[in-house]
Amino acid sequence: MKLYYAPAACSLSPHIVLLESGLPFEAVRVSTKSHKTADGGDFYAINDKGYVPVLEFDNGERLTEGPAIVQWIADQVPDKHLAPANGTLARARLQEWLNFIGTELHKGFGPLFHPGFDAAAKAVATDTLKKRLSWTDARLADREFLLDGGFSVADAYLFTVLGWGGYVGLNLADWPNLAAYHARIGARPSVQAALKAEGLLK
Repeated sequence: MKLYYAPAACSLSPHIVLLESGLPFEAVRVSTKSHKTADGGDFYAINDKGYVPVLEFDNGERLTEGPAIVQWIADQVPDKHLAPANGTLARARLQEWLNFIGTELHKGFGPLFHPGFDAAAKAVATDTLKKRLSWTDARLADREFLLDGGFSVADAYLFTVLGWGGYVGLNLADWPNLAAYHARIGARPSVQAALKAEGLLK
């Protein structure tokens, strides 16, 4: 398999999950500015949406969208317990978190990175995002991971998104539970390996 990724982008989440899974894969770097792969190829030929992540299978089929990718990976290695079994309420809880992270946190950061948004628009987006982060912080007041069963693919996604705070002036120290959670997840060997592979950690 090939994982098409851009350093520090949301593709860090499936990168972490692939390392947790132990499945063999090749990581292929993509430039989000030029939309070229590391070897100069046209990334739009890989994904006409133009963004990462993309998981390419040996038969040439491709899967896009991070939450779909990480769940597929988890289901290939059920003994790793990266996601609860399909059809259970616990699996729906995982999907509940993946949807919240994707729509309320991930997309909440979007305006803060976009050069087309003025200061007033960014202030509104920041206020909304801070409310969502405070809600998440409260959920983690008495738990180590998002789900009862331990580390899951949702933790890889939340870790990834929380890492963007430093790029836009949001200090996780303002949310002690999130700061502790981010440090805890960041210490996992798979996370350390993914960060190093993407050049985010020496």
